[in-house]
Amino acid sequence: MKNYQINLKKELNSIYPTLEHLQGVNPNGEHISFTNHYMMKDEKPFFGICGEFHYSRYDFHKWEDEIIKMKMAGINIIPTYIIWNHHEEIKGQFRWDGSFNIRYFVELCKKHQVEVILRIGPFVHGEARNGGLPDWLYGEPCNVRSNDERYLFYVKRYYQEIGNQVRGLFYKDGGPIIGVQLDNEYCHAGAPWEMTTGTSNEWINNGSYDTSVEEHHHHIEILKEFAIEAGMIAPIYTGTGWGGAQASPDTVLPLWGGYAFWPWIFYDESIKEHPVTPEFIYRNYRKPTYNFEPTYDPTTVPFACCEMGGGMTVFYKYRFQLPYHSVEAMANIKVAGGCNFVGYYVFHGGSNPLGLKTPYLNENATPKISYDYQAAIGEFGQVRESYARLKRLHYFFNSFQKEFCPTQTILPEGAEDILPTDVEQLRYAVRIDKNKGFIFINNYQDHLVSPDKNDFNLILSLSDETLTIPEKNNLSLASEESCILPFNLTLAGLTLKYATTQLITKFAKDDVENYFFFMPQGMKPEYCFVNDSISNIEISQGTIIKENNKLFIEPISTDLSKLVITTVSG
Repeated sequence: MKNYQINLKKELNSIYPTLEHLQGVNPNGEHISFTNHYMMKDEKPFFGICGEFHYSRYDFHKWEDEIIKMKMAGINIIPTYIIWNHHEEIKGQFRWDGSFNIRYFVELCKKHQVEVILRIGPFVHGEARNGGLPDWLYGEPCNVRSNDERYLFYVKRYYQEIGNQVRGLFYKDGGPIIGVQLDNEYCHAGAPWEMTTGTSNEWINNGSYDTSVEEHHHHIEILKEFAIEAGMIAPIYTGTGWGGAQASPDTVLPLWGGYAFWPWIFYDESIKEHPVTPEFIYRNYRKPTYNFEPTYDPTTVPFACCEMGGGMTVFYKYRFQLPYHSVEAMANIKVAGGCNFVGYYVFHGGSNPLGLKTPYLNENATPKISYDYQAAIGEFGQVRESYARLKRLHYFFNSFQKEFCPTQTILPEGAEDILPTDVEQLRYAVRIDKNKGFIFINNYQDHLVSPDKNDFNLILSLSDETLTIPEKNNLSLASEESCILPFNLTLAGLTLKYATTQLITKFAKDDVENYFFFMPQGMKPEYCFVNDSISNIEISQGTIIKENNKLFIEPISTDLSKLVITTVSG
């Protein structure tokens, strides 16, 4: 038996309102705002679950079915790229019909009570041709992604077109659009000018040029002004923050992410093998760490994500099969580190539309049509293993957001120093609020096989007790699995000291509270309750042990078990 002890008696950050310029009220008086740890709706913690779905890459006749499918997976926000080259491939000729009808897509989201974030660019990347910029911009005498007056003229015109299409559908109007993203990976990533591929191989700049950080911020401020002038007034404006991208919280909510599969590295033909990545090491995102180097104080702004690897497209030079376990593990890692606003890129795959002048509107390194992305929902609506795995997590985040969002990250000593190639050490973290919280364990590592972890327990040093989990048996977790285990959680007036199963959701029926758990692969289920208010307990399959003031329940691990607890109060 291996014992892992963690000190949870550490001082945590104060939670307070922030980002006063990023809030809004709808006609029903409902209010969106932020604390420095999470988003709020009507002053209550709200756990945002964003699943990216690109409307113009899917048949509009089937949009409604897919939106319903996403909502059934627990998605409560759909971000979507508005890809300029899909709408104005020919200069001055805009397409907003059929599968380009952004208004119809947003109206369907409203019908099914799913919020929307419009990622309006103008540069979006998204493995689209020219990163989404139209070919004709190449021939214009201007510097794109800059404060060049000619470029800004076309951007403003484009924003006005978008604004006209979605007028009346913003949160302030009673619509579902709660957010607008301005440019994408600004000052971080560019894309090929596709018409030069194979000849001069020119690239769209990343926006940095030789100007100052102040000028970069000013560019985003200009885009925000243009969006507002076009009627795109939302509670939240966002920007991607990784890799040195400019996303000042004075203007936008910085959004982060992480990918463990990097096909773009094979642009460099000297690279022959994909490295093992540091993405599956637990980190605390209240301070700078790997792939998180904010230009602001990270204790003052909630850590939120828009591009956690929900899949990855294949490139011609790197064709691989995505392990679906990796998507759940990525969510586990980011949430353990303090994220209360997850975002999967992409959650729903699609197919690039054919162009009017140019047959293929994709990036040349990627498939001509397919944008399946190996996502949780595939190119043709097929549901994958990652969908089911994320659904379990999302139901938990939705059902327990009030209890979960205020919890904060504490890592065991040396957790962030574990090397990605070290698959022998146990990787775990805790999120805690006072003396209650959740244990995160990850046994997945990309590009390596992490062996089963067997015969260990966790000893939590809390302010008022030392809690050993479990007391009767031990913990084990199968290779490639990850899990979240609760401790000191109040369930219908009962204190659950711990469970070695993962909580999924709850609902009430006929004055009875029902809770659902599942057993992570390799884990032996054990529950421990405080016995002071229990009058009767029954289990369909398993054993019950009473010791002092505790009840230990051990269900049969191979079958579905039902546990019925009656309290003294009934």
